[in-house]
Amino acid sequence: MKKFFEEFKNFAIKGNMIDLAIGIIIGTAFNKVVSALVSKVIMPPLSLLTDDVNLSNKKWVLREASEKVEEVAVGYGELIESLIDFSIIAFTIFVVVKFINRFKEKSEDPANKEVETPKNIALLASVESLLKEQNEILRSKQ
Repeated sequence: MKKFFEEFKNFAIKGNMIDLAIGIIIGTAFNKVVSALVSKVIMPPLSLLTDDVNLSNKKWVLREASEKVEEVAVGYGELIESLIDFSIIAFTIFVVVKFINRFKEKSEDPANKEVETPKNIALLASVESLLKEQNEILRSKQ
């Protein structure tokens, strides 16, 4: 049991848990922004284009409401709005990850002098160049 808690402590301290928590918090806040963007910015013009049709109210009624029973309906309009939310979030995340990957590629290229290369990459690049020199010396002796 002690080993289990030690492993959990190492996992949490290494930053994986902290990174995950930060991602969830930012994602939650971003979700509110996207929901407002969809419901207040994108859907009103779309509603105008479709003769004032409000998608969130669109539903397919399976059983009408009466005095004794409630209405049973499939709310496909809310599904459409959720799909628009998802598309915006997915596209935004794609753009952010693409930007981060481009910056990461620049930083990992030891030949690129614009961005400072991380020490571990610089060390590997110097080891690689030393190995190339060693191989050339060994070839020349043969």
